[in-house]
Amino acid sequence: MTDRTAQTWDAVVIGSGIGGLVCAAYLAVAGRRVLVAEQSGVAGGNSHVFRRRRDYEFDVGVHYLGDCGPDGLLPAILGGLGLADRIEYRPMDPDAFDRIVVPGATVDVPADWAAYRTRIQRACPAGDAAGIATFLDVVAGLGGERRDAVVAAEDVPMAELPRRAPRSVAWGRRTLAELFAHCALSPRARTLLAAQSPNYGMAPDEATVALHATVTDHYLRGAAYPRGGGQMLAAGLLEVIRAYGGELRTRCRVARIETDGPRARGVVFADGGRARAEVVVSNADYRRTMLDLVGAERLPRRLASKTRDARMALPWAAVYVALDRELDQRANLWWYRDDDIERFYSRLRDGTVHGGTDFLFASFASGKDPDTRRICPPGHANFQLMTLCPPGFEYWGVTAGESYRDSAAYRWRKARLVEDVLDTAEELLGPLRGHITHVEAATPLTHERYTLSSGGTPFGMARWGAPGARPDTATFIEGLYTAGADTRYGNGITGSAVSGIACAGQILGRRLMHEVHTGAVLGDPSLLPDRPDDWDPLDASRGRRGAFA
Repeated sequence: MTDRTAQTWDAVVIGSGIGGLVCAAYLAVAGRRVLVAEQSGVAGGNSHVFRRRRDYEFDVGVHYLGDCGPDGLLPAILGGLGLADRIEYRPMDPDAFDRIVVPGATVDVPADWAAYRTRIQRACPAGDAAGIATFLDVVAGLGGERRDAVVAAEDVPMAELPRRAPRSVAWGRRTLAELFAHCALSPRARTLLAAQSPNYGMAPDEATVALHATVTDHYLRGAAYPRGGGQMLAAGLLEVIRAYGGELRTRCRVARIETDGPRARGVVFADGGRARAEVVVSNADYRRTMLDLVGAERLPRRLASKTRDARMALPWAAVYVALDRELDQRANLWWYRDDDIERFYSRLRDGTVHGGTDFLFASFASGKDPDTRRICPPGHANFQLMTLCPPGFEYWGVTAGESYRDSAAYRWRKARLVEDVLDTAEELLGPLRGHITHVEAATPLTHERYTLSSGGTPFGMARWGAPGARPDTATFIEGLYTAGADTRYGNGITGSAVSGIACAGQILGRRLMHEVHTGAVLGDPSLLPDRPDDWDPLDASRGRRGAFA
């Protein structure tokens, strides 16, 4: 096949995050020839890994996955492509997959709603008991309603919503802070109940109850970690795409989405090359997709305004650490210096919280997957220490258009972050510095550079017009779709995967999520390549370099 004929595809997917890869894979098994264009050097987006010293492999964004049991959403999505035997989910401790630590209280989070309720109530003042019960009734009920809607055979008619999804109608678009107030909860109770809110990067006065319920329900159905690390997800999806004639191009940045009147017609690459397609799916940041790739001047005025004014979720900074000794840690750790989470978020947004000194999340990859030698050598430990950061890049001493790597102020702030985070980690885990064999940090600017996400956040938009509003996968341009963390399906690995299968379903006119959740396997496992003993998911996630001439 010549490059000239390869320039015409049935679909072009911009970006290779999990949402884009899932969409591409389902289009591929439905008989569409798909090109995936990735501006970085490896596929996976926030699910990719990087390696250091030939001894350590660090996950960028896969710290744990929820709802991975036999009835789980992510196993259904990947299994429907024929990947059931290629991706294994290692269950985390169902009695304590997360540990929340605040002054005077520690809560081990179980994969059980009733036990979770009891543990939260025991850690809070007695006067909170009734309010906690009301709060969790709403959250558990709403989480179940949202999940039911995802796997349903058809949409619920609007007239039926009050009867079939009453909590969604009553609370779905209201904020978590409003539900806290309704339940008259103390700051301690609010902090424990929202302790895992950095999973979506929004404060209680910004996150909707629907978002919080979806994420909480997701993990309380059981937490797991993919054997072999996060790169296994992208590598498996690419095996499907390639088996059906699709292709991944890396170092292949899209500069513009081409349209002909109201229709998408393909993409133009940064080097001037083109790929023609009747379907274009953008797994890129939604603001960049609409304002840059489509062009703000081509958008309806109201869409351009609210997209330009969209507020992004808060960004993370991560410190990646390896030790020459083991750590007896498996559960994720959520630590707060104060037990008033709303005050923490307020100070974070106004820039008076210093990263790592007031909040820390720790994820222990070597504890979750001790058998994968790529993660670290025997007897060593590999873990991540993460903290939320103030919005904007001023905190990092960088102005718009400045090269941050040349900024002395940025380097100082980044070095301080590492020391602050390690100081806090030693408070929680004991002395570490004498055993460190590798340490490095990634800031929101690093994240934006590698993923082109506005504001350096992995969580997409916090506010897009009305509270709780997010884009659907279809757009106002015929043939142009979006997938990923900015869509109404939520963020994280599973939220992005759901957006991908929903997007493919819209294109194909099928309820794909319902099909695969009820057992359909649409991909043929016999078409997938054998994996030799030295098979490497990172190598399998690389593509041909560059766009077409």
